[in-house]
Amino acid sequence: MKAAYYRHSGGPEVLEYGDLTDPAVGADTVLIRVEAISLEGGDLLNRRITPPPANPYVGGYQAAGTVAAVGDEVRRLRVGQRVVGFNWGGSHAALFAVAENHAYPIPDGMDLALAAVVPIAFGTASDVLFEFGRLQAGETVLVQGAAGGVGLAAVQLAKRAGARVIATASTDERLDRLAGFGADEGINYREVDIGDRVLELTGGKGCDLVVDLAGGHSIDQLMKAVRYRGRFAVVGASSGDLPAFRFIDIIGKSLTLYGPLFGAEMHGRRAHDLLARLMADVAAGNLRMPIARAFPLAEAWAAHHYAETGHPFGRVVLKVS
Repeated sequence: MKAAYYRHSGGPEVLEYGDLTDPAVGADTVLIRVEAISLEGGDLLNRRITPPPANPYVGGYQAAGTVAAVGDEVRRLRVGQRVVGFNWGGSHAALFAVAENHAYPIPDGMDLALAAVVPIAFGTASDVLFEFGRLQAGETVLVQGAAGGVGLAAVQLAKRAGARVIATASTDERLDRLAGFGADEGINYREVDIGDRVLELTGGKGCDLVVDLAGGHSIDQLMKAVRYRGRFAVVGASSGDLPAFRFIDIIGKSLTLYGPLFGAEMHGRRAHDLLARLMADVAAGNLRMPIARAFPLAEAWAAHHYAETGHPFGRVVLKVS
């Protein structure tokens, strides 16, 4: 099979493209003939800082395509069915092997590139807001780094739930676009102190929930923005930096701090039911996810470079011809 792979961690230039052995099909395996790959923040972070567990190593979490083969114990899916698959590695290839409980059916007629970006972005956003964050109608949520995939999903889901949504982004143009996805107010974090502005917008109270999608960027400002007995969600670490929370800041506000990892939940019935609803909503146009750019798999290095430096609005995908 054709694949994008690397032999050691580093920048996008470590990615190579060529032929590798097809994945094995185990008893509970679903083998997907890939057409579209969603480039996730974890894909970039792992390539950059995590030593690969194999040499060569095919990275990537998520891809959509058609079931090419199934193991003897697979009962829920069939050859020829369109699915999105998740695994902790292996998506950057023409064939992607996942466990049956990590494959999710795609609604008829739905574009495969769009389907490819749904599970991690929308599933993560939903868990951050509701399963762990307990967001209620009338509450105020601050989405830090709202122009990425999870951020755009969080803005839409929070708005639909009746929350007031404050979004941050790096330019006014991006904030204008976020307003079209449901953001009630926007903060240009390059020009304004996030904490001061949130306090102004909330009459000095602060927001009920902070969703930090920027890896701890401006952590002191975010801590200022959250109210007493508020909640603070740490989502991913795409920057590679791991800023520390001071105990006194958490205790001083009686803060609830949590860090959901949706990938650890995706095998269960709850996640499958959630993703079926979210996939249907995206297919029907009730939820949206812009595809910032699409690259051929042979140019995976360029896609990774763009995702890291081009500040894409939405998701970047790879296409397998």
